[in-house]
Amino acid sequence: HAELAALRDAARTLGTPYLSGCTLVVTLEPCPMCLGAALEARVGHVVYGAANPKAGALGGVTDLLAAHWGHTPTITGGVRAHEAARLLKDVFGRLREDRHRDERHRDDR
Repeated sequence: HAELAALRDAARTLGTPYLSGCTLVVTLEPCPMCLGAALEARVGHVVYGAANPKAGALGGVTDLLAAHWGHTPTITGGVRAHEAARLLKDVFGRLREDRHRDERHRDDR
């Protein structure tokens, strides 16, 4: 949920919790929690790469923007989607490999 850290950092840097002039750019379609945070921050535009069929809130599982929330950012999805999906698979694949290697190392002791 790196979006939360990015929103927090942007608000701190700009000195305001409202980010209407900002664009949130993420690799993966935001989950409901992260999209909710972007809505609360009044982010002006959300750009994402890969769809999130397991937890996406912009059409992957549900479309939270189908309801009226008082603020609706513009959405651009699917930007370099194949590259974003490959990047995510590679990163999380390496993390799983590292975790399994660490578990095997612990078991060898």
